[in-house]
Amino acid sequence: MADIIDDLKYRGLFNQVTDEEGLREAMKKPMAFYCGFDPTADSLHAGNLLVIVIMMRLQKAGHHPIAVVGGGTGMIGDPSGRSSERQLNTRETVARFSERLKEQLDRFLHFSDGEATYVNNNDWLGSLSAIEFLRDVGKHFPLNYMLSKESVQKRMEAGISFTEFSYMLLQSFDYLNLYERENCRLEVGGSDQWGNITAGLELIRRKGHDDPAFGMTFPLITKSDGTKFGKSMGGAIWLDPKKTTPYEWYQFWINASDDDVVNYLKWFTFLTKDAIEALAEEVRTHPEARQAQKTLAREMTRLVHGARALEQAEDITSALFSGDVSKLTGEEIEQGFKAFPQYACPAEESIQLIDVLVNASIAPSRRQAREDISQGAIYINGVRRTDLNDALTANDRIDGRFTIIRRGKKKYTLIKFK
Repeated sequence: MADIIDDLKYRGLFNQVTDEEGLREAMKKPMAFYCGFDPTADSLHAGNLLVIVIMMRLQKAGHHPIAVVGGGTGMIGDPSGRSSERQLNTRETVARFSERLKEQLDRFLHFSDGEATYVNNNDWLGSLSAIEFLRDVGKHFPLNYMLSKESVQKRMEAGISFTEFSYMLLQSFDYLNLYERENCRLEVGGSDQWGNITAGLELIRRKGHDDPAFGMTFPLITKSDGTKFGKSMGGAIWLDPKKTTPYEWYQFWINASDDDVVNYLKWFTFLTKDAIEALAEEVRTHPEARQAQKTLAREMTRLVHGARALEQAEDITSALFSGDVSKLTGEEIEQGFKAFPQYACPAEESIQLIDVLVNASIAPSRRQAREDISQGAIYINGVRRTDLNDALTANDRIDGRFTIIRRGKKKYTLIKFK
């Protein structure tokens, strides 16, 4: 297997390291490393997935990941990368979010199998008194040292509370605890965490520990046009299938631009360098085939949602492209038509098609509805209907719940029966 640091460099995932030569030497043996996740929402998102995948890469290289969910630091808020103060969540909300993040991280890192370790920093921060914190942690950090950190400097003009100003000390205490309790020798994170990571190393040193510890960061990624990664028109792309369905997840990746797709393959997939370079050549020579995007979407959907969800996402995509939606299941329809117009229809035995077209705003008037039907522009579950006296019956309901009406080539409306 290629050296893990060289592999990260090839993939553009290596940014800063406190001692590269020393880390390479230390990584010749299995070592424990950690990364933190503050519970600011009830789900991780596509941007967080990069961190998880990097942890998986290190895990596959023989090292032991420790995922730290910030049940304690999540009560405070990290100022890194922010221009204003965070809205503080209640203790109950942070605890609930922490449990959800633990469940999601377990799917990738496998705590129950012993392949990784899960900790919540509220276990040590929650019982830490202010006096202990000031004596045992704060005493080791000169004010000038803290003011020199980029995360603080960027906020000085706009203002930063003492609460967020002290965040780096709490994260430093995390590293010290893991160093002492779990023999953890490496913290990884995005480049915006460099100040927090080096502060942790400083606390370990000032506490008199001699065994080497390290910090390593990866670049904060953006799209080729400079916009933020992990957003769509509907907002964040979540790992929770209830917030972002597997079909929506699949579509996010398959719609990657030619300028971005090769980088995404490097960053997020476990494809080999040769496989990625072959797909990069496809982008250069046959971009219209979108082979790289299809591979990316398959890899990412299988990774996050599993083989069955991938199969469903491809079925939905194929059905919408061809117009043959009759074979979709109710579950697939709920996923694939989440963003399309919907109309709740009474569950009558029969309802006139013209009435449905008008009531569901598919046609603006009865005259237009009759014209659309007679001209062959109306499809029920993929089948053209041209009879002006036609009606929707129970036989037109997929899974007893849905009828899909298409007007023209692409204007879909989902009819949901009460």
